[in-house]
Amino acid sequence: MSDESPRIDSSGSSLAEVANLGLVRPPLVYLSTIVLGLAVHILWPRHIVPWSLGASVGALLTLSAVALFIYAIRTFRAAGTPIPGNRPTKTIVRTGPYRFTRNPIYLAFSLFQLGLAVWVNSLSLLLTLIPAIALMARVVIPREEQYLEARFPAEYASYKASVRWL
Repeated sequence: MSDESPRIDSSGSSLAEVANLGLVRPPLVYLSTIVLGLAVHILWPRHIVPWSLGASVGALLTLSAVALFIYAIRTFRAAGTPIPGNRPTKTIVRTGPYRFTRNPIYLAFSLFQLGLAVWVNSLSLLLTLIPAIALMARVVIPREEQYLEARFPAEYASYKASVRWL
């Protein structure tokens, strides 16, 4: 049986048990904007790069995104902390890609969509990346950072001061 009452931090504020309560799930944000961008592209195809560059540059960006995503996931697993934001974080991860960015998974998602946009040569797929990044920057990441600051006050403040956001 679990205690359903909220945890209280040292300042007397309520401390959420997880960073993301499921209202805005990052994979679904990017999947939705990719589907929307591709649907618009089918109806109104507008191109962004010369055809000779699109496939090779897009494939390189997309594969880089997949590699970064795998690296970030493996680093989280090695640290013993869960990947989904709807599970409690166990520790602040400072190794692997987390040495350079606090959000390598979200960077990988954005790079993936950018790579697809170039690969498919789709202006609409590129433009739908803008609301995805805005939603992440204005809603998801601030909520996650607030959670981490409350859960690991000194450790996260130090990490945040030494590693950039993206």
